[in-house]
Amino acid sequence: MSLPKPVMRGLLAKRLRFHFPIAFGFSLLVAAAFKYTVSDPRKKAYADFYKQYDPVKEFNAMREAGIFHSVQPTGK
Repeated sequence: MSLPKPVMRGLLAKRLRFHFPIAFGFSLLVAAAFKYTVSDPRKKAYADFYKQYDPVKEFNAMREAGIFHSVQPTGK
């Protein structure tokens, strides 16, 4: 008894018809999960930070700490 020959004609197209929708659905799921678990919280954190951020106050604190060599602290 001999084994039947494998069907090779159209094998790629047959497997792609099965795997492509699964891969597409999985990629959409991963993209949505990334958006809601990483991107949105990061955007919210940046927005919350910059609501209360005062760049002039931060600059003056760095100037007083001596970080900038070209700007001397006032009052010394």
